Amino acid sequence: MSKASLIIIAIDGGAASGKSSSSCILADKFNLLHVDTGSFYRHITAELLRRAVPATDLAALKVALATLQFSTRLAGRSAQMLIDGQPAGDEIRDQRVNEHVSHYAAIPEVRQTLLAYQRGQVGVAEAHHFQGLVMEGRDIGSVIFPAADFRFFLHADPVERAKRRAAEGRQDSIAERDRLDSSRKTSPLVCPNGAIDIDSTHQSLDQVVAVMSSLIATKLTPA
Repeated sequence: MSKASLIIIAIDGGAASGKSSSSCILADKFNLLHVDTGSFYRHITAELLRRAVPATDLAALKVALATLQFSTRLAGRSAQMLIDGQPAGDEIRDQRVNEHVSHYAAIPEVRQTLLAYQRGQVGVAEAHHFQGLVMEGRDIGSVIFPAADFRFFLHADPVERAKRRAAEGRQDSIAERDRLDSSRKTSPLVCPNGAIDIDSTHQSLDQVVAVMSSLIATKLTPA
């Protein structure tokens, strides 16, 4: 299968909107590489915090970013980013990273550092004989793959999303992260023009996936 024939599915949305759960199900259903770009930004955030490089020190940040070496390994159907050969640890989901990730993600140099790597996941999908890839994040359909075969934008009421996080046993400043991600100058969180907007507030995960699957099935045969 050539790169030109690989199907690219972009799923954007805020925290706890259903991106990850729906992406994983779609990956299994259609034999797609699942790419969680949020974990990439979390991994970089954890690494920069470990190196004591603050988001406010652009000069030190540029030096640190220039030394990072990215590679990919598979964990089932998911792409896992390695930094200097090391996978992300559990700390990328802790409160400290939650509090800092949107600040680092708003820095143009950080986003530029990851741009080519994220687009390069198409090659990973091809090398491992997937039918395509489903990439989730906050700027996939608007910046990373604006010409994706399918672009979805998931959203839900902030109160409902906070309940979902609590049910997972996790804490997340959803309203504040939405504000930071939506107001940043570089690659803000937006519903891309022409994307399929899905409100998941009062829909089950199965219902959301069914909407996306029915469209994707027009181009791909389930695995």
